[in-house]
Amino acid sequence: MPTYQYRCKQCGHEMEAFQKMSDDALTTCPECKTEELERVISAEGGFVLKGSGFYNTDYKPKSSCEDSSSACASGKCPLAK
Repeated sequence: MPTYQYRCKQCGHEMEAFQKMSDDALTTCPECKTEELERVISAEGGFVLKGSGFYNTDYKPKSSCEDSSSACASGKCPLAK
């Protein structure tokens, strides 16, 4: 679910909301209680991959098994994914 940024046209209050894409935009400002809240388009909301697991488990090139041990011969090579 994306995080949307909102700004109130009346009081200038800024906030973020974690919403489904199918949810309606928020309209009521939590600070001044007016119906002047609008969704703000920002450059911050990109797709960010953090951590080491994504690359290592999904996109790391597979090593070829150069070991001639019985594990590799049987198809259970510890280097192959």
